Amino acid sequence: MTPAPAPSRAHSFNAAAARYAAYRPSYPPALFDAVERLAGRSLTGARVADVGAGTGIATALLVDRGADVVAVEPGQGMAEQFRRTLPHTPLVRGDGNALPLADACADFLTYAQAWHWTDQERSVPEALRVLRPGGALALWWNIPDPDTSWFDAQTARVARFLGMDDDTRRAADRTSELTTALDFRRDRVHWSRSVPLDTHLANLGTHSAFLVLGEERSAAFLAEERAELLKVFPDAVVEERYFVDLLVAIRPA
Repeated sequence: MTPAPAPSRAHSFNAAAARYAAYRPSYPPALFDAVERLAGRSLTGARVADVGAGTGIATALLVDRGADVVAVEPGQGMAEQFRRTLPHTPLVRGDGNALPLADACADFLTYAQAWHWTDQERSVPEALRVLRPGGALALWWNIPDPDTSWFDAQTARVARFLGMDDDTRRAADRTSELTTALDFRRDRVHWSRSVPLDTHLANLGTHSAFLVLGEERSAAFLAEERAELLKVFPDAVVEERYFVDLLVAIRPA
């Protein structure tokens, strides 16, 4: 079982919470249709715990879907940004390894871009404890479409800059080594967004591998990357193509 990533990377988002909220991509409505289909139940009126909620990108969409949501977030900076964005949504401090929630209290437990930060030897039993019988654990990640040629070239440049060989890069790109203790159903939801080039670069800069490098080194790479992308997008508008990798497991009754 793969251990959770280093704490320094996990906590690096706190100092960049405002940028994270401004530049990270959201999720398409079709994702939540897929969550409901795989879970076999509606989000509307459901009690949802959104774990690793960050600045509230997924939380806000769950609230809009009609769910009764409580957010769980360990980071001080991310929690402060969350409260500015969603002041009326309950937020408790904690993480998936030791959820500050009662037994059998949730119809859904959701992790948007967050499950890979947990220790599954602890987070799986915690998920089963907090979910009601028949409740659903839903995990998802926005993954840039690997069939996009310019993104493949960018990934190679990032790997060279960070000193990762191909094997290391492939390992870093894995969303998670999922435990066999749960039976996951899987779907992929494709979507895209067009954003200014500077927004694309700012989003890239909010990833933990860059945040731990420091601003000077990251800024130098992003300036070079801007020049490379202008060759592909001379109008300085980038089409980012994604698929959301979705996994849903049902707690046994």
